[in-house]
Amino acid sequence: MLKLYGGARSRASIIQWYLEELGVPYEFVKLDMQAGEHRQPDYLTINPIGKVPAIVDGDFRLWESGANLLYLAEKYGKTSTIEERAKFAQWVLFANATLGPGIFVEANREREMPHLMTSLNEIFGRQPFLLGEEFTVADVAVGSVLSFIPIMLKLDLSAYPAVLEYIKRLSQRPAFQKSMGARGG
Repeated sequence: MLKLYGGARSRASIIQWYLEELGVPYEFVKLDMQAGEHRQPDYLTINPIGKVPAIVDGDFRLWESGANLLYLAEKYGKTSTIEERAKFAQWVLFANATLGPGIFVEANREREMPHLMTSLNEIFGRQPFLLGEEFTVADVAVGSVLSFIPIMLKLDLSAYPAVLEYIKRLSQRPAFQKSMGARGG
């Protein structure tokens, strides 16, 4: 069975959300980050950087949330073409390298957030999900970052009503509620 390693209130909840969406059975291995379990030799054989999340699928070990999402999409999702996989990678990388730092790094926020949120608001004004009518791994990556905004930053998003509706739509998904909504992962 696939194992997901994470800590309380960690990015492992993002991977947990996607596993729940996919219906893939997994074991959640909760590491006590305060006690430094993520820095112990056993875990460092899984992720030598000592961060979470990480997954172990049989003999395969993979860390970094974006890589985890793309692997799961490839192995358990419905990807069919190289172009579709590239779109998934585009949005996962955008979430981790552009959207997250643009919003959560305070020095970037004033400059980056209006442009990022306006662009996303336009997309969600036209369609319910990033790639159209169907929920995908791209929505897990971007949606998780967006859903952290009201929880962690308490920023006013009222200028972006389509983004707010998107966050609400995602938060009502059963898999989201089991993972991100609980914020225990």
